[in-house]
Amino acid sequence: MIGTLVNACTIIAGSLVGGFFKKIMSDRVNKALFVAMGLAAFGLGINSVVHNMPDSRFPVLFIASLALGGAIGTMLDIDGRVGRLTSALDKSPSQNPEGKSPRLGEGIVTGSLIFCVGTLSILGPVQSALYSDHTFLFTNATLDLVTSMVLASSYGIGMCLAAGILVIWQGSIYGLTLLVGNFITDTMMCELSIVGGFLIAMSGLGILEIKDCKTLNFLPALVIPPLWCLAFA
Repeated sequence: MIGTLVNACTIIAGSLVGGFFKKIMSDRVNKALFVAMGLAAFGLGINSVVHNMPDSRFPVLFIASLALGGAIGTMLDIDGRVGRLTSALDKSPSQNPEGKSPRLGEGIVTGSLIFCVGTLSILGPVQSALYSDHTFLFTNATLDLVTSMVLASSYGIGMCLAAGILVIWQGSIYGLTLLVGNFITDTMMCELSIVGGFLIAMSGLGILEIKDCKTLNFLPALVIPPLWCLAFA
């Protein structure tokens, strides 16, 4: 778990640094960073989809995952619940040039998706559990340090909460790997990366204020590909 803990610490450190500089940066710079993160999230999502789609063994699984996951999340009102939970932490948000306040919940889900849904973040705990090799996680930690700084400059130090989500995510993969071995197959990675890519792209659209897709409501979609692959792959 040392690799995961290091990864979480870099997110906290990056969030603190980004949150501090947020106070001395102009609204124009904050807005530019906000747009940059939206474009980056959208680009990362599309790249993940395009890169993995040709290798998919179940071409329509991502459609079923998004539809079913979105329906479940909407019925549970995940977006609304998280919004109410984070509103208390976002009492004094900075205003962008249009007078709108960046949503901390939106930042947390975007950051969590970027931090958690990726090859390094998924394979890293597996390598750590099976071989005590933390190379992937240390590499991921370096990338997340920079990403968390940029996100916190727009959303504030509340982005530190994403570190807890990362620990739960990677810790779960680590624990499952210790119990059942290398359960993450190439097929599972491929299908999960496609669905995760769509969710990251949806977050990007929300940041750019093009479309509020309520990405939080679609998070259950990430559970469906692993379950399907364990049952049928």
